[in-house]
Amino acid sequence: MLLFFGLFAGSASAQMVGEVSGTLLDQSTRQPLPFANVLLVRLPDSTLVGNTQTADNGTFALPNVPLGRYVVRAVALGYQPARRVVALSLATPAIRLGEWPVVPMVVQLDGVVVQGEKAVLVEDLDKKVINVDKDLNSAGGTAADVLQKVPSVAVDANGQVSLRGNADVTLYLDGKPAPSSLRLDQLPASRLETIEVITNPGARYSAQGTGGIINLVQKKQRPDGWNGEALATVGTRDKYSASLNLSRRVGKFNVFGSVDGLSNRFQGSSALQQTATAEGRTTSLDQAGRTARHQTNKALRLGAEYAWHPEHTLTLTTEFYKNDLRHANDFTTRLTRGTDSTVTLQNQYPETDDLYTLRFAGNYRRTWAAHPGRELTAGAVYILDGGTVTTAQRVLDGPADYPQQARRQVLDVTIHMPSAQLDYVHPLDDKRRWGAGLKTDVMLTPGTAEYGVQPVPGAEYIRQEASSYRYHYRQVIPQAYGTYQQQAGRWDYQAGLRAEFTGLQARVLPTGSTSQRIFNLFPSATVARRLPRHEQRLQLSYSRRLNRPNFLQIVALPIYADARNYVVGNPALRPEYVHVTELGHQVAWKNTTLNTTLFGRFANQAIQSLRTVDTLATRLSGQPDFITRTSYQNLGRTTSYGLELSLTHPLTAWWKLVANGSFYRNQVADYTGSGTRANFTGTAYLLNTFSPTKTLAVQLSGNYRAPLVVPQGRLLAVYGVDVALRQRLFHDRAALTLRVSDLFDTRRQYTRLAAANLTTDLRTKYETRVGYLGFTWFLGTNKPASSIGNQPQGDSGGFGG
Repeated sequence: MLLFFGLFAGSASAQMVGEVSGTLLDQSTRQPLPFANVLLVRLPDSTLVGNTQTADNGTFALPNVPLGRYVVRAVALGYQPARRVVALSLATPAIRLGEWPVVPMVVQLDGVVVQGEKAVLVEDLDKKVINVDKDLNSAGGTAADVLQKVPSVAVDANGQVSLRGNADVTLYLDGKPAPSSLRLDQLPASRLETIEVITNPGARYSAQGTGGIINLVQKKQRPDGWNGEALATVGTRDKYSASLNLSRRVGKFNVFGSVDGLSNRFQGSSALQQTATAEGRTTSLDQAGRTARHQTNKALRLGAEYAWHPEHTLTLTTEFYKNDLRHANDFTTRLTRGTDSTVTLQNQYPETDDLYTLRFAGNYRRTWAAHPGRELTAGAVYILDGGTVTTAQRVLDGPADYPQQARRQVLDVTIHMPSAQLDYVHPLDDKRRWGAGLKTDVMLTPGTAEYGVQPVPGAEYIRQEASSYRYHYRQVIPQAYGTYQQQAGRWDYQAGLRAEFTGLQARVLPTGSTSQRIFNLFPSATVARRLPRHEQRLQLSYSRRLNRPNFLQIVALPIYADARNYVVGNPALRPEYVHVTELGHQVAWKNTTLNTTLFGRFANQAIQSLRTVDTLATRLSGQPDFITRTSYQNLGRTTSYGLELSLTHPLTAWWKLVANGSFYRNQVADYTGSGTRANFTGTAYLLNTFSPTKTLAVQLSGNYRAPLVVPQGRLLAVYGVDVALRQRLFHDRAALTLRVSDLFDTRRQYTRLAAANLTTDLRTKYETRVGYLGFTWFLGTNKPASSIGNQPQGDSGGFGG
């Protein structure tokens, strides 16, 4: 009888199975660790029973495990291996490890102790993540400075970012739509924790942005107690910035906030040569002069996070931005019409921007400990942009018969942008899961454009009724999506479909109105294969996306850059649609990581800006001059395809190299619409990080953007070298950073355009060689960046909608 019961118990134990689950976190930041390996080893013979990878939110589950004693091992690049001993029995067949923090790796290098940490640039197959604190060349800089480090990204002198030659890049702030007034060159790098660049977003992301998505993730400290940092930076020729980031976590509450201030003065120069033919006569313009720009930014951010239960978290944030810009342009202008004598003018083009942004956001997150991977998030955001933009044109000196009156345009802008979204992820088992979401974006922008003339210096501006307008723009975009993911052995599959409806109405009084009603479906799919050696991964992805024209591109509202050039929208403009495909390969061996991506982008109804001579306005001016008009058109098809490479490799114990670049063929429709223009182009970036002592880090970097064709011409090459060093002080409680941007003063913007009856050659040199000295004091558990970063890791930064 005893033998019978013993055999029965043994048989039952062999047939019963259990499960081990948990969530891997970074011990210092409390952020999830995706793509980490979790192994289950049986005791005492160390037989491997099962393995899996953590999901985007750090969760993992090992189901169908026979009862017994095991060691659970977690292995993540750059972190110390972690292990837990578990025992599955009839009484406890399921072990929930909950949150499992792992610590960064500590490496001993010839007497120099280096704390393992995330690299400056993290390369994954579906996105690139820049860890801002690890980039010494961002100290005292802006988000635009940081983005110069990303493969295929270019940022021009106005803060406009383009990816693989495409300027239609969608900006997000903490995973939600960014204020329309947000400029990358106005956001201090000190406020940012990471910047995510997603080149081929899936169905979970908004379909807007044919060039991809850039998500700016702001700092939100999570360790217990007081944490934060204070930073002050001074730059050559009157450049100052300061910031304070603080957080306080006690129990279920986490309160965080930041305050930032920036005041920068920049000098520059530009030269413009244009030749235009109007009314049968040719006029040449030769203009050269100096520019001065004074930019002041103020920002305040407050937030609170309340986790009243491990499965429930509520986050509320409010932000205020104040951006002021004073831009003065003083030029000498020479006009020659036909065989007439040259007219010489002294022009001044002042511009004043007084803008503000209010942003309120709330987010609720619900998880289920009993069902790892199941998650519900709900969020709402309200953004209010407002302010005025004033541009003027004055003739300070010229012939007596040339008009000396000043002209001024004042744009009064108010933009309301509420949005709400709901996302849900439901795992069917440890290999399959589905997700769905709803979102609505609304944009309302009433405003005015007042145009006035000042007859004599010092007099009041007289409103010009025929050139003054009121406008109203309304856009509503309801959206829904569904996704399905499955893991089968070493294969991963993901498919999704997103539906978006666009309804807009634009009115310009007194000229007229336009409206659009467009429904679209956007499929996406990804297939990935994990290869057995060197932690390799191969991934093929596809998505359909669109570029909706913004309201300034649609509203027929003339906006004057100066007396000779204006921009106006096109009410007949329609969205641009694009198909994006990528084939990526990632391999890691020892301390080296190599990413290779083949990509293709194929657009229809491509939106292009065109500059032409406005013959009517030229005739009405009655002067030896000409007026140019810039507007937008849908011009046929554009294509770009090529290769990206990124390599991270430590050459020695004290020298680490990051190199990335792209080479691609860029093809755009000719401005006439009858053909195409194309060239081979690309970008290159090289970052050297040196650790000569245990407390000193040095970074030397250089970037290059090759010439790029546009419908009416080409943009010439841009390149430069930056250097920075950081000395850690007072037992890692402080750091001193010295950097010089554009060390050899080589970054210049050259543009050459040609159209019917118009040629343009524009050369601009902004003040790019600047020295910065910054001091940072770290509070709580915060520490300065160490001298050597670890291997790239996947980051947890995904966002919905």
